[in-house]
Amino acid sequence: MEPALVALCALLGLVFGSFANVVIHRVPAGESIVRPPSACPRCGNAIAPRDNIPVVSWLLLRGRCRHCREPIPGRYPAVEIAMAALFAAVGWRVGLDWALPAFLLFAWLLAVVAVIDAQTRKIPNRLTYPLTPALAVLLAVAAVASGQPGRLVPALVGGVAGFGALLLLAIVQPRGMGIGDVKLAGFIGLGLGYLGGWPLVLLGLFGGFLLGGVVAVTLVATRLRRRRDLIPFGPYLSAGAVVALLFGEPIIDAYLRSMGLR
Repeated sequence: MEPALVALCALLGLVFGSFANVVIHRVPAGESIVRPPSACPRCGNAIAPRDNIPVVSWLLLRGRCRHCREPIPGRYPAVEIAMAALFAAVGWRVGLDWALPAFLLFAWLLAVVAVIDAQTRKIPNRLTYPLTPALAVLLAVAAVASGQPGRLVPALVGGVAGFGALLLLAIVQPRGMGIGDVKLAGFIGLGLGYLGGWPLVLLGLFGGFLLGGVVAVTLVATRLRRRRDLIPFGPYLSAGAVVALLFGEPIIDAYLRSMGLR
């Protein structure tokens, strides 16, 4: 069952990766993600279904619009492939479990937010406001359906803790932390709290700070950024959360063993 589940999740990732491209393009611009249908920004021709197959259509069209030959950015197939790989990894990690839909949503939002924040330095409320309660509902359904309603307690505690910790940092150092990051941390805490309690939440947030710090120091050292330049934090928070989701338990176990605590 596991290989089949992983393959199915990968296919879903391709489909939702295509949708992610629509969201990444339209939400920061304040546009509807439903209407109008996708079209070439240069010639205005609607994209036909045959030209909207994830990855395959881009390859067959050689990365250009069928009508005007305008180049189609490589970001589109890259997002679709990345989402397929991410969904497959989540399927492998969570398995055939009631919580699988919740963690596919969890991974999807983290990936979308990472790209949007990297491009615009903003994490849209249009994503975190509806999808945080949606995640909570999916986790509640999973907890009840699996006969473990008590798992909602660490999930809610993790969400509040993640939100509160970064809110405090945003108050103390407003230039270093945006409110969008605070809301994303609440979302992350909710998911990781359900999966592994506060240790996993702590690992996810710490991993985000560690990755962000390493990249920031590297950029400054190579003079690609100045010390005063603002670097979007959302991609690193998202990456830390994904690492915690996929590999958190063995990382925590290895750490405890190295400290002689297990």
